[in-house]
Amino acid sequence: MTTQPGGRRGWRSRRLTLALSLVLTSAVVMTGTADAAAPKPGNPGLGTNVTVFDPSMPVGEIEAVLDAAHAAQVDAEMGAERHAYLFRPGTYGTAQDPLHIKVGYYTEIAGLGASPTDVVINGKVEVYNRCLADGGTSNCLALVNFWRTLSNLSISINASGQDGCRASANFWAVSQAVSMRRLDISGGDLSLMDFCTAGPQFASGGFIADSRLPSVTNGSQQQWLTRNSEVAGWSNGVWNQVFTGVVGAPDDAEFPVPPYTTLGTTPVSREKPYLFVDDKGAYKVRVPAARRNTRGVSWADGMTPGRTVPISDFFVAKPSDSVQVINNQLARGKHLLLTPGVYDIARSIEVKRPGTVVLGLGHATLTAVDGSTPLEVADVPGAVIAGVTIDAGLEESPVLLRVGKEHGNRPSRADDPTTLADVYFRVGGPHVGKTGIALQVNSDNVLIDHTWVWRADHGVEGFTDTERWNTNTGRNGVVVNGDNVTATGLFVEHFQQHNTVWNGEGGTTILYQNELPYDPPTQADWMNGDVEGWAGYKVADHVKGHTLYAGGVYVFNQNNPSIHTENGFEVPETRGVRLHHIMTVNLDAGTIDHVVNGIGDPADTTRVGAPVYISDYPAR
Repeated sequence: MTTQPGGRRGWRSRRLTLALSLVLTSAVVMTGTADAAAPKPGNPGLGTNVTVFDPSMPVGEIEAVLDAAHAAQVDAEMGAERHAYLFRPGTYGTAQDPLHIKVGYYTEIAGLGASPTDVVINGKVEVYNRCLADGGTSNCLALVNFWRTLSNLSISINASGQDGCRASANFWAVSQAVSMRRLDISGGDLSLMDFCTAGPQFASGGFIADSRLPSVTNGSQQQWLTRNSEVAGWSNGVWNQVFTGVVGAPDDAEFPVPPYTTLGTTPVSREKPYLFVDDKGAYKVRVPAARRNTRGVSWADGMTPGRTVPISDFFVAKPSDSVQVINNQLARGKHLLLTPGVYDIARSIEVKRPGTVVLGLGHATLTAVDGSTPLEVADVPGAVIAGVTIDAGLEESPVLLRVGKEHGNRPSRADDPTTLADVYFRVGGPHVGKTGIALQVNSDNVLIDHTWVWRADHGVEGFTDTERWNTNTGRNGVVVNGDNVTATGLFVEHFQQHNTVWNGEGGTTILYQNELPYDPPTQADWMNGDVEGWAGYKVADHVKGHTLYAGGVYVFNQNNPSIHTENGFEVPETRGVRLHHIMTVNLDAGTIDHVVNGIGDPADTTRVGAPVYISDYPAR
C-alpha cells in the first residue's frame, strides 16, 4: 500500500477554519439524542453518562446506542459531553451478526473483565478520518481526532457487512490524548490511519500499551509510542516510531531510515488501573503494581500483578459534588472515582494519603475556576492519577496539577512511584484558558505514563490566532523538579516559553513530541533574553544525569514565518546527559536553526516535512 511520506500538522488549523463554527452547534443538537436513547443496564451508581452492556442484549440494540453516541460526538471536539460505555464479561456479536463500534470525542469504550480475554467483541471498534468541509464529505483527516479511550477488550476482527476498503483492516485513525490499553486484537490487521475516507490522510498520534496486536500499518502517523506489548508486525513510519518492551518490535539499527527507536525493556512501568466485575458480579478496581525492566503484556500469565480495591472503597463522584465533599471523602481514606462529566474546581482536590487512586471514567474533566490549581498530590508514594483531563480556566492558575511541594522533603519509593496515566491538559480550546505551568512534578520517583499537555492552537473561543497569544496564556507545559522521574509518552505543545523544563537529576523520557507555539506575533515576543526563541525541551544547566530516547520538536510559525528558534533542544554538555534519536522538522513556516546546542542543520522552509536527525548527542 502506498502512503504519504508524512503529514504536516501545521496544516491543521487552516483546515479547521471551515468547521469550527459548526462544532458546538452540532454537539448541542445531537447529545440529547444519545442520552435519550441510551439505557443504563447494570450501572452500579456510576451516573447517567455511564452505560453498561450485558452479553444477553441483542447486538442491534447495543449498536443502535453506540451509533447514536457516535453521531452526537463525532464533531463535538470542543463540547462538554463525556461518556463511558462498558461491557460486562462475555461475547458480543457473532460471525453472522458482528458488532461494529465507532468512537467519537470524549468517549471511553472498555471491557469489565479481569483480563482482556474476558470480554470479546466479534466485530470492530474503529475511528475514521473526520471530514470538515462540504457537509462532511471533504477535507478528511485525523489530525484532530483527540480524547477517546479503548481498553480491556479482545477484538476478533469481523468486517462482515462493510465495503471492500473498510473490510481490509481495523481502523484507529487518531492523534493525541487517545490511548489503547489492554487489548487483544486478532483476525485481521490494525491500521493507525484511515486510507478509505478520501485516501490516506494525516494523523499525529499516539499511544498503545499492554496489548497483543496483529500486524500494524502505521501509515501516516507522524509519531507513535508502543509500550510493553506484542506485535505480529509493523509497517513503516513517518518521523518518530518508538517501541519499548515490545515483543516483535522492529529493529532500529538503520535509524533514521526507517525512523524506529527500540528499547528491549521498559525501565519503569505501571499499567493504568481498571474497573472490572468479579465472578460474583461485584465491581472492583485493579491497581497494577509498578515494575522494572519489563517486556510484553502484563496479563500473559493471569491477572495483572497488583492489588484489588472494592468499589466500596471509592467515593464515586459526580460533577455536582463539591470539592469540599470530595476532599472530606479523601481525608477519610477513600479513593476517588470521577464519573464522566465536567467538574468546576474552585479549590484544589487534595490527594494526601499514600497509595490513593484517582480514576476518571469517560474523560472526566476538571476545569479551573477563579485561578485554582484543580489537583494537588502530596509528597507521598504510590498515588495513582489516571484518566483525568484538566482544563485551565478564565483566570490564570499558577499550576493545573502539582505533584509534591516545590520545596518539600520529597519522600518517595522507587518501587512504588506516584503515577500519572492518561492525564491530559488543555489551555484554551473550548473556552479561554490561562496558566503559568500545566504540570509541575516536585516529588522524586514519579512515573508519567502518557500525557498530552496542550496549549490550544485552535478552538471556539471567538478570537483570531494573533489574539490567542495574549489570551490563551501558558508559560510552560511541564516542569520537573523531582529526581528519578520517568516519562513514557510525553506530548507537550504550543507553550510560550520552554515547553518542558527538566530540573531534576536522573530523569528519563521515552518519546517526546513537541510543537512550538504557532502564534508568536513577532520575534520580540519569542525571545529568551538575547537568544532567539525557547527550546522545546530544556534540561537545566546544573543537571548531571538525564536520558531522552526519541524526541521531536516541530515548528510552524504561522503568524510570522520569519521567526527563528535557535535550538529545538538545550541540554548541559556533560557525558551523563544523553539524547538518543532526536530530530527537528519544519511544518511549513518559521525556522529552528539547530537541533541541539548549536548542532544540526536548520529546519526551515527549504525542507518542509523533512526532519533533521541526530542519532546521538553527545556523539558516541
